[in-house]
Amino acid sequence: MLRTKITLVVVAAAGLAMLFAAFTSYRGIGLLVGDELERGLEDRAGAVVALLDAGRTPPPRPGTTEQVLSADGGVRPVGRGPGGHGPAARLPVSEGAARVARTGTGSSREDVVVEGTEYGILTLPLPAGGAVMVAQSYGGAEALDRGFMWRITWTTAAATAVAALLSWWVLGRILRPVNRLVDATHRISTTQDLATALPPAGRDEIGRLTRSFATMLDALRRSRAQQRQLVEDAGHELRTPLTSVRGSAELLQRARGRLAPEDEEQILATLVRETVALDDLVREVVELATDRHTGEEPEAVDLAEAAEDAAHRCRRRSGRTVTVEAARGGTVYARPRAVQRCLDNLLSNAVKFSPPGSPVLVRVDGPQVGVHDRGPGIPPGQERAVFDRFHRGPGTQGTPGSGLGLAIVQELVAADGGSVFARTADGGGAVVGLRLPVRAPRA
Repeated sequence: MLRTKITLVVVAAAGLAMLFAAFTSYRGIGLLVGDELERGLEDRAGAVVALLDAGRTPPPRPGTTEQVLSADGGVRPVGRGPGGHGPAARLPVSEGAARVARTGTGSSREDVVVEGTEYGILTLPLPAGGAVMVAQSYGGAEALDRGFMWRITWTTAAATAVAALLSWWVLGRILRPVNRLVDATHRISTTQDLATALPPAGRDEIGRLTRSFATMLDALRRSRAQQRQLVEDAGHELRTPLTSVRGSAELLQRARGRLAPEDEEQILATLVRETVALDDLVREVVELATDRHTGEEPEAVDLAEAAEDAAHRCRRRSGRTVTVEAARGGTVYARPRAVQRCLDNLLSNAVKFSPPGSPVLVRVDGPQVGVHDRGPGIPPGQERAVFDRFHRGPGTQGTPGSGLGLAIVQELVAADGGSVFARTADGGGAVVGLRLPVRAPRA
């Protein structure tokens, strides 16, 4: 779960940061307390030396013990024990302390354990001879250290718990749009209902993700609507040749050889013609639905050279006169096979609507190609409709063909970032063509 993973990462980072801060604080406070203890021990030792030199007994101080060390090694306690109760604990005399008492110069500093308590001992010489040993107990410092350790441990644990709860709550609010988006996409994938509304999109990264999903969903809706429309139109168009084929086949079945040879020949010709039309229609529908050229990479294409190749193929298939005029050559950026298919469809459309034997003109003007025919032209207001699927203009209902050739041209040209156009020529007939980009689109 994303929320749990992010919370664990945040808590781990916060915990490490607090542990580092606690360790740094502990070390800093430990050094500070040690310095204070040392200054306190030095101040106490100096005060004891001054009081003893003046013939006065130092007042008792909690946590400290003093004793006088003579030059010959004798030991005499000063005052009473810690807190002023009971005899003072006897402090062990080290070699350094004995040397200070014997020579009356220098000082000695050591840490010892007396009756289970750790002491810091500072030995200073007395003006009258000998030395005084001042011991300060570390018991209070150790209690302070333990208290600080427990306090900082509980504080770190509590802060980590608060950070975890706060992170969990904040991440829940931050990830709420993501959860709503996940729920919406889950409903869409489960129910296949592309009309499911997505949650509102904000201006942050999650909002951008939501808008991307919305764009993708809109594209899927359009694609499904286009596929449904294509299936409905194709089903409608397939009924005519299928009905003709079925009627002819049933007539032959009922006649069983009783038809006149010329009638049988006419029925067989009808079957062949409708079968060819049906094959062309199915091929065009599959081509339009799958667009098998979309996997081809766009590259630079010489439009005049491509028009010459298409004209050569059209002459060989139809026997028509096809002339190519290049006002100015142009190199476009498109898929080569898609361009060939578009030019072939435009020429086939021109041949279909031109009177038998009439010539066809292909004019190349930079990135634009226009195919001129000698047909009836395009009625006003039908310039865009001729590129619709299965479109049949007035007076062209009996014209052979599937009505998908120009629709395929529009699909392929739009995929390469180009456009199509159609209009009635000045001298009669129609001009149908395309424009393609002259350079690669920006990534």
